[in-house]
Amino acid sequence: MHPIYTFDKSMELIRRAMNVIPAGIYGHLGPAEGCHIPIDAYPKYCDRAKGSYFWDVDGNRFIDYMCAYGPNILGYNDPDVDEAAARQREKGDCTTAPSPVMIDFADLMVDTVKSADWAFFAKNGNDVTSLAVMTARAHTRRKKIVFFKGYYHGVSPWTQKIDYAGIMPEDVMHNIYVDWNDADALREVFENNRGQIAAVIGQPYMHGNFADNILPAQAFWQTVRKLCDENGTILIVDDVRAGFRLDLAGSDHYFGFEADLICFCKAIANGYNVSALCGKDFLKTTVSGLSYTGSYWMSAVPFAAGIACIEKMKRIDSPRILIEKGEKLKTGLIETATKHGLDIHVSGVPSLFYLRLADDPSLMLHQRWISECVRRGVYFTNHHNHFINAALSDEDIRETIEIADEAFTAIGK
Repeated sequence: MHPIYTFDKSMELIRRAMNVIPAGIYGHLGPAEGCHIPIDAYPKYCDRAKGSYFWDVDGNRFIDYMCAYGPNILGYNDPDVDEAAARQREKGDCTTAPSPVMIDFADLMVDTVKSADWAFFAKNGNDVTSLAVMTARAHTRRKKIVFFKGYYHGVSPWTQKIDYAGIMPEDVMHNIYVDWNDADALREVFENNRGQIAAVIGQPYMHGNFADNILPAQAFWQTVRKLCDENGTILIVDDVRAGFRLDLAGSDHYFGFEADLICFCKAIANGYNVSALCGKDFLKTTVSGLSYTGSYWMSAVPFAAGIACIEKMKRIDSPRILIEKGEKLKTGLIETATKHGLDIHVSGVPSLFYLRLADDPSLMLHQRWISECVRRGVYFTNHHNHFINAALSDEDIRETIEIADEAFTAIGK
Protein backbone atom coordinates (compact mmCIF):
# COMPACT_ATOMS: atom_id res chain seq x y z
CA MET A 1 0.00 0.00 0.00
CA HIS A 2 1.19 3.51 -0.79
CA PRO A 3 1.18 6.20 1.92
CA ILE A 4 -1.50 8.87 1.76
CA TYR A 5 0.02 12.32 1.41
CA THR A 6 -0.85 15.44 3.35
CA PHE A 7 -0.35 18.99 2.11
CA ASP A 8 -0.01 21.17 5.19
CA LYS A 9 2.71 23.45 3.79
CA SER A 10 0.86 23.84 0.49
CA MET A 11 -2.32 24.88 2.27
CA GLU A 12 -0.39 27.32 4.45
CA LEU A 13 1.17 28.87 1.33
CA ILE A 14 -2.11 29.14 -0.56
CA ARG A 15 -3.65 31.00 2.38
CA ARG A 16 -0.71 33.40 2.33
CA ALA A 17 -0.91 33.78 -1.44
CA MET A 18 -4.61 34.68 -1.31
CA ASN A 19 -3.60 37.97 0.35
CA VAL A 20 -1.37 39.14 -2.50
CA ILE A 21 -2.26 37.12 -5.66
CA PRO A 22 -5.75 36.98 -7.20
CA ALA A 23 -7.24 33.57 -6.28
CA GLY A 24 -3.87 32.61 -4.76
CA ILE A 25 -3.03 30.73 -7.97
CA TYR A 26 -4.79 31.75 -11.18
CA GLY A 27 -5.61 29.62 -14.21
CA HIS A 28 -6.18 25.87 -14.35
CA LEU A 29 -4.08 25.24 -11.25
CA GLY A 30 -6.03 27.63 -9.07
CA PRO A 31 -8.74 26.68 -6.59
CA ALA A 32 -11.29 28.79 -8.49
CA GLU A 33 -11.02 26.85 -11.78
CA GLY A 34 -12.71 23.59 -10.75
CA CYS A 35 -9.98 21.14 -11.79
CA HIS A 36 -8.83 20.47 -8.21
CA ILE A 37 -11.76 19.03 -6.28
CA PRO A 38 -11.50 18.60 -3.35
CA ILE A 39 -9.02 21.44 -2.98
CA ASP A 40 -7.21 19.91 -0.03
CA ALA A 41 -6.36 16.74 -2.01
CA TYR A 42 -3.86 18.52 -4.27
CA PRO A 43 -0.43 20.03 -3.74
CA LYS A 44 -0.38 23.73 -4.51
CA TYR A 45 3.35 24.44 -4.89
CA CYS A 46 6.29 22.54 -6.34
CA ASP A 47 9.72 22.46 -4.69
CA ARG A 48 11.72 20.66 -7.42
CA ALA A 49 11.36 18.38 -10.45
CA LYS A 50 13.39 15.79 -12.32
CA GLY A 51 12.54 13.42 -15.15
CA SER A 52 8.94 12.24 -14.81
CA TYR A 53 8.56 13.46 -11.20
CA PHE A 54 8.00 16.59 -9.18
CA TRP A 55 8.21 17.05 -5.41
CA ASP A 56 5.89 19.44 -3.62
CA VAL A 57 6.76 21.74 -0.72
CA ASP A 58 5.67 19.02 1.73
CA GLY A 59 8.27 16.62 0.27
CA ASN A 60 5.75 14.41 -1.53
CA ARG A 61 6.89 12.86 -4.82
CA PHE A 62 4.48 12.64 -7.77
CA ILE A 63 4.57 10.74 -11.04
CA ASP A 64 3.52 13.68 -13.18
CA TYR A 65 0.94 13.21 -15.94
CA MET A 66 0.35 16.92 -16.42
CA CYS A 67 3.95 17.73 -17.38
CA ALA A 68 3.56 21.42 -16.45
CA TYR A 69 0.39 21.35 -18.60
CA GLY A 70 2.40 20.06 -21.54
CA PRO A 71 5.85 21.67 -21.85
CA ASN A 72 7.72 18.80 -20.18
CA ILE A 73 8.05 16.34 -23.09
CA LEU A 74 11.54 14.85 -22.60
CA GLY A 75 11.59 14.91 -18.79
CA TYR A 76 12.15 17.72 -16.33
CA ASN A 77 15.69 19.15 -16.39
CA ASP A 78 16.70 17.17 -19.44
CA PRO A 79 20.52 17.40 -19.44
CA ASP A 80 20.92 17.93 -23.20
CA VAL A 81 18.38 20.75 -23.34
CA ASP A 82 19.63 22.40 -20.14
CA GLU A 83 23.24 22.27 -21.33
CA ALA A 84 22.36 23.97 -24.63
CA ALA A 85 20.42 26.64 -22.74
CA ALA A 86 23.29 27.22 -20.31
CA ARG A 87 25.82 27.63 -23.14
CA GLN A 88 23.63 30.25 -24.78
CA ARG A 89 22.97 32.02 -21.47
CA GLU A 90 26.73 32.54 -21.03
CA LYS A 91 26.80 34.30 -24.42
CA GLY A 92 23.62 36.32 -23.98
CA ASP A 93 19.85 35.99 -23.81
CA CYS A 94 17.64 39.07 -24.09
CA THR A 95 19.76 41.51 -26.08
CA THR A 96 19.09 44.60 -28.17
CA ALA A 97 19.79 42.76 -31.42
CA PRO A 98 18.66 39.14 -31.65
CA SER A 99 21.11 36.26 -31.65
CA PRO A 100 21.60 34.31 -34.91
CA VAL A 101 20.44 31.23 -32.97
CA MET A 102 16.97 32.56 -33.79
CA ILE A 103 17.66 31.81 -37.47
CA ASP A 104 18.99 28.37 -36.60
CA PHE A 105 15.80 27.60 -34.69
CA ALA A 106 13.62 28.85 -37.55
CA ASP A 107 15.59 26.73 -40.02
CA LEU A 108 15.03 23.68 -37.83
CA MET A 109 11.29 24.35 -37.46
CA VAL A 110 10.92 24.70 -41.23
CA ASP A 111 12.95 21.53 -41.78
CA THR A 112 10.85 19.63 -39.20
CA VAL A 113 7.25 20.80 -39.75
CA LYS A 114 5.86 19.62 -43.07
CA SER A 115 3.54 22.59 -43.68
CA ALA A 116 6.10 25.24 -42.61
CA ASP A 117 7.91 27.61 -44.97
CA TRP A 118 8.72 30.09 -42.18
CA ALA A 119 8.58 30.46 -38.39
CA PHE A 120 7.63 33.44 -36.19
CA PHE A 121 8.48 33.17 -32.48
CA ALA A 122 6.65 34.47 -29.43
CA LYS A 123 6.17 33.24 -25.85
CA ASN A 124 2.74 31.68 -25.27
CA GLY A 125 0.26 29.64 -27.26
CA ASN A 126 -2.17 32.54 -27.03
CA ASP A 127 0.41 34.79 -28.74
CA VAL A 128 0.58 32.63 -31.83
CA THR A 129 -3.11 31.72 -32.13
CA SER A 130 -3.86 35.45 -31.98
CA LEU A 131 -1.20 36.13 -34.61
CA ALA A 132 -2.66 33.40 -36.83
CA VAL A 133 -6.12 34.98 -36.72
CA MET A 134 -4.69 38.46 -37.36
CA THR A 135 -2.75 37.09 -40.32
CA ALA A 136 -5.81 35.42 -41.80
CA ARG A 137 -7.88 38.58 -41.46
CA ALA A 138 -5.13 40.78 -42.91
CA HIS A 139 -4.56 38.46 -45.87
CA THR A 140 -8.22 37.86 -46.77
CA ARG A 141 -9.56 41.28 -45.66
CA ARG A 142 -12.42 39.40 -44.04
CA LYS A 143 -13.68 39.31 -40.44
CA LYS A 144 -15.39 36.00 -39.68
CA ILE A 145 -13.66 33.06 -37.98
CA VAL A 146 -15.10 29.52 -37.74
CA PHE A 147 -14.54 27.54 -34.52
CA PHE A 148 -15.39 23.96 -33.61
CA LYS A 149 -17.51 23.75 -30.47
CA GLY A 150 -15.55 22.64 -27.42
CA TYR A 151 -12.44 24.48 -28.58
CA TYR A 152 -9.78 26.19 -26.52
CA HIS A 153 -7.43 28.57 -28.37
CA GLY A 154 -6.18 30.82 -25.58
CA VAL A 155 -7.44 33.61 -23.36
CA SER A 156 -7.65 36.69 -25.61
CA PRO A 157 -11.16 38.15 -25.94
CA TRP A 158 -11.62 36.72 -29.46
CA THR A 159 -11.14 33.19 -28.05
CA GLN A 160 -13.82 33.50 -25.39
CA LYS A 161 -17.62 33.55 -25.30
CA ILE A 162 -20.25 36.21 -24.86
CA ASP A 163 -21.20 35.14 -21.31
CA TYR A 164 -17.61 35.18 -20.00
CA ALA A 165 -16.72 37.93 -17.52
CA GLY A 166 -15.18 40.98 -19.18
CA ILE A 167 -16.12 39.95 -22.73
CA MET A 168 -18.10 42.39 -24.88
CA PRO A 169 -20.34 41.44 -27.83
CA GLU A 170 -17.91 43.25 -30.14
CA ASP A 171 -15.14 40.84 -29.14
CA VAL A 172 -16.90 37.77 -30.48
CA MET A 173 -19.45 39.13 -32.96
CA HIS A 174 -17.59 37.63 -35.94
CA ASN A 175 -17.22 34.16 -34.44
CA ILE A 176 -19.12 31.24 -36.00
CA TYR A 177 -19.44 27.91 -34.18
CA VAL A 178 -19.98 24.46 -35.73
CA ASP A 179 -19.95 20.96 -34.30
CA TRP A 180 -16.75 18.95 -34.49
CA ASN A 181 -16.73 16.34 -37.27
CA ASP A 182 -19.85 17.85 -38.89
CA ALA A 183 -18.65 18.51 -42.43
CA ASP A 184 -22.17 19.22 -43.65
CA ALA A 185 -22.63 21.97 -41.07
CA LEU A 186 -19.32 23.51 -42.07
CA ARG A 187 -20.31 23.38 -45.74
CA GLU A 188 -23.57 25.17 -44.88
CA VAL A 189 -21.67 27.86 -42.98
CA PHE A 190 -19.56 28.56 -46.05
CA GLU A 191 -22.66 28.72 -48.25
CA ASN A 192 -24.35 31.17 -45.88
CA ASN A 193 -21.26 33.38 -45.51
CA ARG A 194 -19.80 33.47 -49.01
CA GLY A 195 -16.70 35.66 -49.26
CA GLN A 196 -16.81 36.54 -45.55
CA ILE A 197 -14.86 33.81 -43.73
CA ALA A 198 -11.23 34.67 -43.05
CA ALA A 199 -10.24 31.43 -41.31
CA VAL A 200 -11.25 28.10 -39.89
CA ILE A 201 -9.31 27.33 -36.70
CA GLY A 202 -9.24 23.95 -35.02
CA GLN A 203 -7.24 21.63 -32.81
CA PRO A 204 -6.01 18.52 -34.65
CA TYR A 205 -8.55 16.49 -32.69
CA MET A 206 -11.12 17.62 -30.17
CA HIS A 207 -9.24 17.68 -26.89
CA GLY A 208 -11.32 20.06 -24.84
CA ASN A 209 -11.96 19.88 -21.10
CA PHE A 210 -14.79 18.18 -19.20
CA ALA A 211 -15.53 15.75 -22.08
CA ASP A 212 -14.09 12.70 -23.81
CA ASN A 213 -11.65 13.58 -26.58
CA ILE A 214 -12.78 12.86 -30.15
CA LEU A 215 -10.56 12.01 -33.09
CA PRO A 216 -11.40 13.41 -36.56
CA ALA A 217 -13.84 11.35 -38.60
CA GLN A 218 -12.50 9.71 -41.73
CA ALA A 219 -11.73 12.36 -44.38
CA PHE A 220 -13.02 15.17 -42.12
CA TRP A 221 -9.85 17.24 -42.27
CA GLN A 222 -9.52 16.63 -46.00
CA THR A 223 -13.04 18.02 -46.44
CA VAL A 224 -12.20 21.06 -44.31
CA ARG A 225 -9.06 21.64 -46.39
CA LYS A 226 -11.09 21.43 -49.63
CA LEU A 227 -13.76 23.85 -48.39
CA CYS A 228 -11.12 26.36 -47.32
CA ASP A 229 -9.40 26.13 -50.70
CA GLU A 230 -12.66 26.60 -52.58
CA ASN A 231 -13.57 29.66 -50.53
CA GLY A 232 -10.21 31.43 -50.24
CA THR A 233 -10.20 30.80 -46.47
CA ILE A 234 -7.10 30.26 -44.31
CA LEU A 235 -6.92 26.94 -42.44
CA ILE A 236 -5.32 27.32 -38.98
CA VAL A 237 -4.32 24.34 -36.85
CA ASP A 238 -3.84 25.01 -33.15
CA ASP A 239 -1.13 22.46 -32.31
CA VAL A 240 -0.24 24.11 -29.01
CA ARG A 241 -1.20 21.07 -26.89
CA ALA A 242 -0.76 18.20 -29.32
CA GLY A 243 2.23 19.49 -31.28
CA PHE A 244 5.16 17.02 -31.45
CA ARG A 245 3.29 14.47 -29.30
CA LEU A 246 1.71 12.88 -32.37
CA ASP A 247 4.16 13.65 -35.17
CA LEU A 248 7.30 15.79 -35.37
CA ALA A 249 6.12 16.95 -38.80
CA GLY A 250 3.01 18.43 -37.16
CA SER A 251 -0.34 17.01 -36.15
CA ASP A 252 -1.79 18.05 -39.51
CA HIS A 253 0.73 15.68 -41.11
CA TYR A 254 -0.33 12.94 -38.64
CA PHE A 255 -3.92 13.26 -39.88
CA GLY A 256 -2.99 13.54 -43.56
CA PHE A 257 -3.48 17.18 -44.57
CA GLU A 258 -1.60 20.49 -44.50
CA ALA A 259 -2.52 23.63 -42.62
CA ASP A 260 -1.88 27.14 -43.93
CA LEU A 261 -0.88 28.27 -40.44
CA ILE A 262 0.07 26.01 -37.53
CA CYS A 263 0.61 27.10 -33.93
CA PHE A 264 3.13 25.48 -31.54
CA CYS A 265 4.14 26.13 -27.98
CA LYS A 266 4.16 23.60 -25.16
CA ALA A 267 6.57 20.88 -26.23
CA ILE A 268 8.99 22.61 -28.58
CA ALA A 269 11.63 23.55 -25.97
CA ASN A 270 10.97 21.23 -22.98
CA GLY A 271 9.77 24.01 -20.70
CA TYR A 272 11.82 26.95 -21.94
CA ASN A 273 9.53 29.82 -22.76
CA VAL A 274 8.92 30.00 -26.53
CA SER A 275 6.08 29.52 -29.00
CA ALA A 276 5.99 29.50 -32.78
CA LEU A 277 3.63 30.25 -35.63
CA CYS A 278 4.64 28.41 -38.79
CA GLY A 279 3.02 28.91 -42.15
CA LYS A 280 2.94 28.75 -45.91
CA ASP A 281 5.06 31.00 -48.08
CA PHE A 282 2.08 32.90 -49.51
CA LEU A 283 1.38 34.32 -46.03
CA LYS A 284 4.91 35.44 -45.15
CA THR A 285 4.56 38.97 -46.54
CA THR A 286 1.29 39.43 -44.65
CA VAL A 287 2.89 38.43 -41.34
CA SER A 288 5.82 40.73 -42.04
CA GLY A 289 3.44 43.69 -42.29
CA LEU A 290 1.73 43.19 -38.93
CA SER A 291 2.54 45.26 -35.85
CA TYR A 292 3.04 42.41 -33.40
CA THR A 293 5.92 41.81 -30.99
CA GLY A 294 6.86 41.51 -27.31
CA SER A 295 9.65 42.48 -24.94
CA TYR A 296 11.12 38.97 -24.60
CA TRP A 297 10.07 37.35 -27.86
CA MET A 298 13.61 37.26 -29.29
CA SER A 299 15.43 36.01 -26.18
CA ALA A 300 18.05 33.50 -27.26
CA VAL A 301 18.13 30.91 -24.47
CA PRO A 302 14.75 29.37 -25.36
CA PHE A 303 15.79 29.19 -29.03
CA ALA A 304 18.90 27.20 -28.10
CA ALA A 305 16.80 24.98 -25.83
CA GLY A 306 14.28 24.46 -28.63
CA ILE A 307 17.00 23.34 -31.03
CA ALA A 308 18.35 20.81 -28.51
CA CYS A 309 14.83 19.59 -27.68
CA ILE A 310 13.78 19.02 -31.30
CA GLU A 311 17.06 17.41 -32.27
CA LYS A 312 16.78 15.00 -29.34
CA MET A 313 13.14 14.20 -30.14
CA LYS A 314 14.24 13.32 -33.66
CA ARG A 315 17.06 11.09 -32.38
CA ILE A 316 14.84 9.08 -30.06
CA ASP A 317 11.68 9.17 -32.26
CA SER A 318 9.77 10.66 -29.34
CA PRO A 319 6.22 10.53 -30.79
CA ARG A 320 6.48 6.74 -31.15
CA ILE A 321 7.84 6.39 -27.62
CA LEU A 322 5.16 8.64 -26.12
CA ILE A 323 2.31 6.85 -27.89
CA GLU A 324 3.66 3.43 -26.85
CA LYS A 325 3.97 4.51 -23.21
CA GLY A 326 0.51 6.04 -23.29
CA GLU A 327 -0.97 2.87 -24.78
CA LYS A 328 0.61 0.76 -22.03
CA LEU A 329 -0.82 3.06 -19.35
CA LYS A 330 -4.24 3.10 -21.04
CA THR A 331 -4.43 -0.69 -21.17
CA GLY A 332 -3.44 -1.00 -17.52
CA LEU A 333 -5.97 1.56 -16.31
CA ILE A 334 -8.84 -0.01 -18.25
CA GLU A 335 -8.00 -3.53 -17.00
CA THR A 336 -7.73 -2.30 -13.40
CA ALA A 337 -11.03 -0.41 -13.55
CA THR A 338 -12.76 -3.43 -15.05
CA LYS A 339 -11.51 -5.56 -12.13
CA HIS A 340 -13.42 -3.21 -9.83
CA GLY A 341 -16.54 -3.27 -12.00
CA LEU A 342 -15.96 0.28 -13.22
CA ASP A 343 -15.90 1.81 -16.70
CA ILE A 344 -13.00 4.17 -17.34
CA HIS A 345 -12.82 5.98 -20.67
CA VAL A 346 -9.31 6.81 -21.92
CA SER A 347 -9.80 8.90 -25.05
CA GLY A 348 -7.66 10.77 -27.55
CA VAL A 349 -4.23 9.82 -28.85
CA PRO A 350 -2.42 7.92 -26.02
CA SER A 351 0.38 10.49 -25.77
CA LEU A 352 -2.22 13.18 -25.00
CA PHE A 353 -5.09 11.37 -23.32
CA TYR A 354 -8.25 12.24 -21.39
CA LEU A 355 -9.59 10.26 -18.44
CA ARG A 356 -13.23 9.89 -17.40
CA LEU A 357 -14.76 7.46 -14.97
CA ALA A 358 -18.08 6.95 -16.74
CA ASP A 359 -20.05 5.30 -13.93
CA ASP A 360 -21.44 8.58 -12.57
CA PRO A 361 -22.64 11.36 -14.91
CA SER A 362 -22.32 13.92 -12.11
CA LEU A 363 -18.51 13.44 -12.32
CA MET A 364 -18.35 13.25 -8.52
CA LEU A 365 -17.11 9.64 -8.51
CA HIS A 366 -14.49 10.54 -11.11
CA GLN A 367 -13.29 13.48 -9.01
CA ARG A 368 -13.07 11.26 -5.93
CA TRP A 369 -11.00 8.66 -7.79
CA ILE A 370 -8.61 11.27 -9.21
CA SER A 371 -8.12 12.80 -5.75
CA GLU A 372 -7.33 9.38 -4.27
CA CYS A 373 -4.68 8.87 -6.96
CA VAL A 374 -3.14 12.28 -6.23
CA ARG A 375 -3.06 11.62 -2.47
CA ARG A 376 -0.96 8.51 -3.20
CA GLY A 377 1.51 10.11 -5.61
CA VAL A 378 0.06 10.00 -9.13
CA TYR A 379 -0.60 13.50 -10.40
CA PHE A 380 -3.71 13.35 -12.56
CA THR A 381 -6.20 16.20 -12.78
CA ASN A 382 -9.96 16.09 -12.99
CA HIS A 383 -11.09 17.60 -16.27
CA HIS A 384 -8.10 18.23 -18.53
CA ASN A 385 -5.93 16.29 -20.98
CA HIS A 386 -2.99 14.39 -19.56
CA PHE A 387 0.50 14.32 -21.07
CA ILE A 388 3.10 11.59 -21.43
CA ASN A 389 6.81 12.47 -21.27
CA ALA A 390 9.77 10.48 -22.57
CA ALA A 391 11.30 10.05 -19.09
CA LEU A 392 8.30 8.04 -17.89
CA SER A 393 9.52 4.50 -17.19
CA ASP A 394 7.81 1.12 -17.22
CA GLU A 395 8.26 1.11 -13.44
CA ASP A 396 6.45 4.47 -13.25
CA ILE A 397 3.58 3.03 -15.28
CA ARG A 398 3.47 -0.09 -13.08
CA GLU A 399 3.36 2.07 -9.94
CA THR A 400 0.68 4.28 -11.48
CA ILE A 401 -1.55 1.26 -12.13
CA GLU A 402 -0.96 0.00 -8.57
CA ILE A 403 -2.02 3.37 -7.16
CA ALA A 404 -5.03 3.52 -9.50
CA ASP A 405 -6.03 0.12 -8.11
CA GLU A 406 -5.76 1.38 -4.53
CA ALA A 407 -7.76 4.48 -5.46
CA PHE A 408 -10.54 2.33 -6.99
CA THR A 409 -10.67 0.36 -3.75
CA ALA A 410 -10.88 3.60 -1.76
CA ILE A 411 -13.83 4.97 -3.71
CA GLY A 412 -15.51 1.56 -3.54
CA LYS A 413 -15.44 1.82 0.26
